[in-house]
Amino acid sequence: MKKILLSLALLSAATCGFAQDVNKMIVQDDVGRIIKTLSADDMQGRATFTPGIEKAAKFIEGEFKGIGLKPLAGNTGFRQDFKMIRSTPVKLTLSINGKSIAPDSAFATGSESFSWGTNADVQVVQVTGDKNFRQEYGAVTRSGKKSLVLVDPKFKDLFTRVRGFSGRGSVTFKGKATSPVIFVLGTFDKVTTFDANYETKAEELPLFNVAGMIPGKTKPDEFVVFSGHYDHLGILKPMEGDSIANGADDDASGTTAVISLAKYYKKLNNNARTLLFVAFCAEEIGGYGSQYFSGQVNPDKTVAMFNIEMIGKASKFGQNSAFITGYERSDFGKILQKNLDGTAFKFYPDPYPEQDLFYRSDNATLARLGVPAHTISTDQIDIDKLYHTVKDEFSSLDVSNITSTIRAIALSSRSIVAGTDTPTRIAKLER
Repeated sequence: MKKILLSLALLSAATCGFAQDVNKMIVQDDVGRIIKTLSADDMQGRATFTPGIEKAAKFIEGEFKGIGLKPLAGNTGFRQDFKMIRSTPVKLTLSINGKSIAPDSAFATGSESFSWGTNADVQVVQVTGDKNFRQEYGAVTRSGKKSLVLVDPKFKDLFTRVRGFSGRGSVTFKGKATSPVIFVLGTFDKVTTFDANYETKAEELPLFNVAGMIPGKTKPDEFVVFSGHYDHLGILKPMEGDSIANGADDDASGTTAVISLAKYYKKLNNNARTLLFVAFCAEEIGGYGSQYFSGQVNPDKTVAMFNIEMIGKASKFGQNSAFITGYERSDFGKILQKNLDGTAFKFYPDPYPEQDLFYRSDNATLARLGVPAHTISTDQIDIDKLYHTVKDEFSSLDVSNITSTIRAIALSSRSIVAGTDTPTRIAKLER
């Protein structure tokens, strides 16, 4: 009994020591400085392909350089450059059963112009009121089939939002055209005839993740990824005189965590595995930064991914808590919680399964390749009225809560970083 009590006392002392160290090494004032800079008005909302995203990238590069990170293998700097094709809608005309469809009741996705007639090889998909429009949208756009999608008027609000985003254009990797899809809001008993013409303008443009690493000391060929996306929505329709979507929570908070964790682990300088710190671009328009990154790293040698998305406020479980998407898909979450024994912080399974969050963030591509890649978040997405609005500003954040979450990630990741824990793999191409 004395030995057991002594062991527990030593464990408690060790945990307390780690907590004290992390409190000194991850400081709230510095966390606030980073978020405030990334979400400032002069970043113009960090939209992809804008001067704002360039300014944000330079800031993150400066932070990585100051920390002392190294560029990823094969890169001369912290930018992971690639090019993509942006297709901007010009015009869509559509008639169904001989009746013209109003422009605000239809939109198309696709990287190239196209024309359809009734005899074209097009599948007609009905999204009835009992279905999940978000899931149906994802399924049809990934199907690779030309599709005419009829959307129940019940989904008008979400349809209008998605239509607004689609109006900004689509992005594809060069040489990988996407299949055309038309979405129509309305009730149709039966489609007997249709005629469609879609025009788009295509241009090749540069994109760039910002990434750095700390080489592993004893297991350099095994990788642990810490990531968040630094892009946001840019300039939106004015609301109370404000048109800048600052993206303080989404995802300046996650990018701040990545920078803070890089600084923490560089100071410790005892990581067995190689640590990759990545600020992804183009998440808001399709997750293209993480898709490109996933093709540059060996997924079989990537033992875990800590993707951090929206940690700006307390979770539905209260202070000192966060949730992990896909919690049940590996023992990643259990390992993290084990490392937090003796602290007040707790990780929970995703409480919003209907939102399909596991496949809606930058962890998704590596997860499909078998990596225990999970997103950590605190966002109460079911009631978050600031999400994707100009009101997502620094003043709305709880910087103390953000700091405690970053510290918890630092403490909970330590056995994976040290090479003593390896999360179970996720089935490849599970979805």
